[in-house]
Amino acid sequence: MISRTIESHVLSLAENFPVVTVTGPRQSGKTTLCKKLFPEKSYVSLEEPDVRARAMDDPRGFLGSLSQGCILDEVQRAPDLLSYLQSMVDEDPSPGRFILTGSQNFNLLDSISQSLAGRTAICHLLPLSVEEITELDDLWQTVFRGGYPRIHSSNIEPQEWVSSYVQTYIERDVREVLNVGDLASFQTFMALCAGRTGQVLNLTSLSNDCGINQKTAKAWLSVLETSFLAFRLRPFFHNLGKRWIKSPKLHFFDSGLVCFLLGIRNPQQLAIHPLRGAIFETWVISECYKAQVNRGLNPDLFHWRDAKGNEVDLVVLSGNHATMIEVKSGKTMATDFLKPLDHFAHLVDTKDDLISSSTKVLVYGGDKEIQHRETQVLPWFKLQELFSTLT
Repeated sequence: MISRTIESHVLSLAENFPVVTVTGPRQSGKTTLCKKLFPEKSYVSLEEPDVRARAMDDPRGFLGSLSQGCILDEVQRAPDLLSYLQSMVDEDPSPGRFILTGSQNFNLLDSISQSLAGRTAICHLLPLSVEEITELDDLWQTVFRGGYPRIHSSNIEPQEWVSSYVQTYIERDVREVLNVGDLASFQTFMALCAGRTGQVLNLTSLSNDCGINQKTAKAWLSVLETSFLAFRLRPFFHNLGKRWIKSPKLHFFDSGLVCFLLGIRNPQQLAIHPLRGAIFETWVISECYKAQVNRGLNPDLFHWRDAKGNEVDLVVLSGNHATMIEVKSGKTMATDFLKPLDHFAHLVDTKDDLISSSTKVLVYGGDKEIQHRETQVLPWFKLQELFSTLT
């Protein structure tokens, strides 16, 4: 069984809240994690039709039989149950009494906000991080495989598994949330988004290429985000308001999913693909995102770009400290890679009153760790050494 970095955080939450909700994308390992951490608790899955029917027909009686607490899996399948659960935990708010899991974040969090606000802690379990994969292959094999646990635990061919995953996601989850008449159009939309990973998001261009209007594109993108397949990396501005209204970059949580959507079928093809740099950037940034989430932190991540085209791929804020990370897929470190970091560091030192200190890091596709003046140069397979400095 693969150990997960988030385990200590989940156990800590269970010591302080009567309900702990573990959510995340399908097949990220939520059920396995909860069964491992709470082996003494009975397990009930609302995915099973007869169990779900009983819970919906007689919610009081159903929960009454579980008064000692349990792991309640796929709870978004019976959202009305949470209102009855509220009364139970108000009467007996013993810590760690109920452990809930759910995949469809868009339905689940809405139900929780109405019924269990203040009574449950919420944590997100994402695909495996580089810290949790015991053996790293070469760079492109690692990026190609991605992080879904089943691929690693059962040694399944990545593209075969992801193909089934995407089909199930579209036919089931998307159909339940959106009134999408042509599901093939949504898969095309996903592929177009994958082709824009690591790029500044342009909804006009995206919607035009997909043949849909901007309102639809925005709604479909929100579904990718709330189902933990993609996320937006906000731009860094000294003006806090601009961080929310200026164009973000689009990234995916799993590089293996990006490869599948782009038609990349093996690591060798990825190594020479025109988008290999953007895919590697997405891999690095998603790993930094996972590292913070797994430690119970709210990721404070940004990208930076000025009017002259200077840009830094990732800016991680921790209090008044900024870690600036540039990502390059090349195997040879060139001093030109460091120029954006030096430029941004100078701006921070001279103009930013909110940041008192900064660190410069270059993550690249090579194999040598170097200290180049004030910049730490990390090979891709030592990325996890950076995570302790981001918390």
